[in-house]
Amino acid sequence: MRHEHTNRLIDETSPYLLQHAHNPVDWYPWGEEALARAKVENKPILLSIGYSACHWCHVMERESFENIETATLMNANFINIKVDREERPDLDDIYQKAVQAFIGRGGGWPLTTFLTPDQEPFYGGTYFPPTPRYKMPAFPDLLAGIAEAYRDKQADVRQNVRQVTAGLRRIGTPRPSEGPLDTALIDDAVKGFTSFYEPVDGGFGTGPKFPTAQPFQLLLRHHHRTKTETSLEMTIHSLRKIAAGGVYDHLGGGFHRYSVDSKWLVPHFEKMLYDNAQLIRLYLDGWRLTQAVRFRQVVEETIEYVRREMISPEGGFYTAQDADSEGVEGKYFVWTPEEINAILGPELGAEMCRIYNVTESGNFEGSAILNRIASSDFDENEMGRIEALLAPARTQLREAREPRSKPQRDEKIITGWNGLMISGMLDAYQTLDNQSYLTMAENALNFLLAEAYKNGHLYRTVTKGQGKLNGYLDDYAFLTAALLDAHESTFNNTYLEVARELTSVMVEQFWDPQVGGCFFTANNHETLIQRMKSGSDGPIPSGNAIAAMNFLRLFSLTGEQAYHDRAEKTFTLFRTEMTDNGYGSAAMLNALDFYLEKPKEIVLFGDRISQEMKALLTRIHATYVPNKVLILVDDKNSNTLPPIAQGKTTLDGKPTVYVCHNFSCSRPVTSWANLEPLL
Repeated sequence: MRHEHTNRLIDETSPYLLQHAHNPVDWYPWGEEALARAKVENKPILLSIGYSACHWCHVMERESFENIETATLMNANFINIKVDREERPDLDDIYQKAVQAFIGRGGGWPLTTFLTPDQEPFYGGTYFPPTPRYKMPAFPDLLAGIAEAYRDKQADVRQNVRQVTAGLRRIGTPRPSEGPLDTALIDDAVKGFTSFYEPVDGGFGTGPKFPTAQPFQLLLRHHHRTKTETSLEMTIHSLRKIAAGGVYDHLGGGFHRYSVDSKWLVPHFEKMLYDNAQLIRLYLDGWRLTQAVRFRQVVEETIEYVRREMISPEGGFYTAQDADSEGVEGKYFVWTPEEINAILGPELGAEMCRIYNVTESGNFEGSAILNRIASSDFDENEMGRIEALLAPARTQLREAREPRSKPQRDEKIITGWNGLMISGMLDAYQTLDNQSYLTMAENALNFLLAEAYKNGHLYRTVTKGQGKLNGYLDDYAFLTAALLDAHESTFNNTYLEVARELTSVMVEQFWDPQVGGCFFTANNHETLIQRMKSGSDGPIPSGNAIAAMNFLRLFSLTGEQAYHDRAEKTFTLFRTEMTDNGYGSAAMLNALDFYLEKPKEIVLFGDRISQEMKALLTRIHATYVPNKVLILVDDKNSNTLPPIAQGKTTLDGKPTVYVCHNFSCSRPVTSWANLEPLL
């Protein structure tokens, strides 16, 4: 196909950058060529950051970046750089924080930032419309104003730069706190963010609402430690409401990114790998605590969605699916009564429309997003009847929508996000005893170890077999966590050895020996205006939080004090963040709970493939024990006993379990009846 315009993005591998390769804008990827040209010509940089599944990124492209007049204005006055935030989360983090300082609220995508040739931000925002609306200026007017300000008002530009860069230095360089590390940090955080819990529809605050896993997992840990029923009730109610809303895909499984309203009804329709990975684990916790059939169903349907739509031929997991198809948001997912009746017939179609709230008037631009908000409180017997009737109908409708134009899929394989999904798959394998989940997890893990981890170097992405970009802290931490989960699922010591090796590389490249904690970028990374270090979560958990959890798990498995000390230094460094922003520090607080409560170290002796051992492991995994480490000793690994297992053996030739906690071990037990009270 012949294109009228082609820019430098044509040589990139990112699907998002390639989407912009034929804009009339003279886009550069982030790199030396663009940065050098900005300095030579003394032009400001227009930095635009987005991702391939982002609806408003597509809107701004159609309205502005494909517009010849707007592109001419951009090309004349700016060096224009386009960045995929999934490839370069380091840049996204820095400039998101800068924009938040400019606009006084949260940022988002598309991110639009104006920089000096030295990469210093002096103004920015998110989406800008082509004409004045939404109380925002027209993008062409903004471009003209910024170009004029940079040319004629350098004093104002420098003042903005000084203020924002000083703020970035404060944010990016936390200092250790003198206060104690105790459960009051967790209790205060829970009290703080549950004050904006929404009791009718679940979740926190009003729209937009994100189905964020980490705060709910903290609530479940809080319930486990304090027996506070409210923490459990808030979580379970929210899980029911989220799974009933349109934010969940009732035909294909999997979760959309977030809901624009308070009822979880109308989502932005992109599906992100990291959301689904984390929600698999959250719903597994919900199932462990309630045995609710619906929670298990959500897990199984979400994994089936990933199996069907998100696995590469080599075994890695793709990044995301778009919100739009044929340029229309949500078109692939919505229905009318006529469409449903034509497929199911009038009688079954009417029942489907009743249960899933599909009406003539619709709930989304004249069509209907399937949801069970009105029927989410049916009792189990009624739900059983509905499932028997409508499960085949859902399959029919899913198959009937297959010929529709599908949302585009971003086929980058991101190391850290794959780590999250591998952990989710392994958790599901452990809990639900489905061998295919283990197979998917190990296939992805083996793919990453072959293609993304080479000669002690971890890549951020793999696209079409090509590793690209230095791995970030998240990539090291999440992949290490996946390796530890794989070790706990298979008791294959190779996974533990690679986890230790990867942790050593992470410490060498990212750890701050002065005050502790890990920087987001490695020592050999390119120099940016700030080397960030954070303990706060975004859509994914904090890399420092997961690294701290890894340190603690490795300490239990090896007895090496250095792991414990690094975790402790991490908590001390981010104590102020945990105090000031409990909701945003939920992953760090989850790791702190592990540190304070100390894990149940469950040491098993016996044949790992015997039915008796498998039965014990299944029961252990199906029990909610948030802080635990599993160690299995049999003939295959008896020569490399961890310290906690030394001096112990089987009892009467049966699979035998010791539960150790806080440097003390139980008497050996050989049955679930005797083991359960110890957990």
